Amino acid sequence: MDSLSPNIFVNDINATIAFYQQLGFKLIVTVPETGTDLVWAMMVNGGVTIMFQTYTSLGNDLPDISRQDGGSLLLYIKLKNIRFFFEEIKDKVTVLHGLQKTFYGATEFSIKDINNYVLTFAEDE
Repeated sequence: MDSLSPNIFVNDINATIAFYQQLGFKLIVTVPETGTDLVWAMMVNGGVTIMFQTYTSLGNDLPDISRQDGGSLLLYIKLKNIRFFFEEIKDKVTVLHGLQKTFYGATEFSIKDINNYVLTFAEDE
């Protein structure tokens, strides 16, 4: 195995792109390539790649995929300069818990994205 890139299903892909751009993600490619009726997008920040796809684009394919936002998924994202990053975004997002030191030595904080998915950012300090 070489990599893992989650494909997260969302209702509003344009709002999702805007939210993740606030976190420093860059939009790499979309389907279609131009326009506002996007059905899929890939975003990257450093070594982290996340794909987003609309529920409607699924049609009747993959009926086992839940058609509601959020769920039992937490994206754990490691980064450097966590304290700077936290200060940069804390007033733009819903913070679930602020900076805290874990028993395993990482400094972490968690936020909820606009689709109710939980993102935990961590740095081994």
